[in-house]
Amino acid sequence: MSVEPLHTEGDNLSNLPFYQERVDLAAAFRWTVRFNMHEAVANHFSLAVNDDGSRFLINPNQRHFSLIKASDLLLLDANDPSTLDRPDAPDETAWGLHGAVHRNCPHARCVLHVHSVHATVLASLADSTLKPIDQNSAIFFNRHVVDNEYGGLAFEEEGERCSQLLSDPKVKVMVMGNHGVMIIGDTVADTFDRLYYFERAAETYIKALWTGQPLRVLSDEVAEKTASEIERYGNSDGRHLSDLKEILDREEPDYKH
Repeated sequence: MSVEPLHTEGDNLSNLPFYQERVDLAAAFRWTVRFNMHEAVANHFSLAVNDDGSRFLINPNQRHFSLIKASDLLLLDANDPSTLDRPDAPDETAWGLHGAVHRNCPHARCVLHVHSVHATVLASLADSTLKPIDQNSAIFFNRHVVDNEYGGLAFEEEGERCSQLLSDPKVKVMVMGNHGVMIIGDTVADTFDRLYYFERAAETYIKALWTGQPLRVLSDEVAEKTASEIERYGNSDGRHLSDLKEILDREEPDYKH
């Protein structure tokens, strides 16, 4: 099967399919590097672009996050079994994990998977639950799930299993035991903001454990109240991504290309 190039020299890039979505996702890749949450040429971000979530954008196979541009992103169909036969086929684990989530969880519009340091340390503990010990960690109270059944690389069977853990729309984070973390959300802005705060919360929690001192854990009532208040609090995620893109416009404008 031949695949036509997305653009040629001189094309108007704004005419690319789902151009603004591509720009937002490309910005997320670039800032994941700046926040040191990337891992070599591994890990994957995806974004659904149709109503049922089955068509999605995802990063190309083995491309460093710092180099990804809007036009690089692949457009895949989660229900197309021939995807891995494409000449520009995605990484097999990207297809296994993200394809399954977009196929089975239409509420997961954006899916970000990383092996960021502090979230992965959390995923390596016997109890990988993030305790609500501060305002940031309280954001995730009763809104994250822990996968305790790691079974190897996320090929299709493992991806299908993992996707079942995200069936509850209230759950926005999966701590992937012995693996890393997966964050889902409605938009790139919403999901990237959540990734940022989860990594920050995990860092605070891990460093608190390092002290060996008793933790000041919030009550369930206060943790739930805080999480609910933050969910209703303004449009900080949109402002966050907007400002991050403004910085990229000045310093790395090729992300839009």
